[in-house]
Amino acid sequence: MNAPVVTMDVRRGPNGTAIVDIKGEVTSACESVLMTAYESAGGADAKRVVLNFTALDYMNSGGIGMLVTLLVRANRQHQRLAAFGLSDHYRQIFELTRLDEAIAIYPDEQAALAGAAG
Repeated sequence: MNAPVVTMDVRRGPNGTAIVDIKGEVTSACESVLMTAYESAGGADAKRVVLNFTALDYMNSGGIGMLVTLLVRANRQHQRLAAFGLSDHYRQIFELTRLDEAIAIYPDEQAALAGAAG
């Protein structure tokens, strides 16, 4: 079985915000990519991390688990997580798993950056 293909590129946003552009499949196999992206985003030095799901192809329960792991790390560092670009399907999954209560969901990057700054 081939490992899922995923890339996570990090950009700097305003006021200590890092944006992680996620492209491809988010599954348990992407743990090292996700944690490397988190560290590139500034690790403990970033105040906020915004996850861009616009180019997400697929996410399964293992991927949700990876996001929970990221959330735990961010909470330990007193960071806020936000996300945008989720399809209706994945937005519903975030709601069902109550992940939307811990990771603020926004419709687009501009709203996410404004919300993360507030």
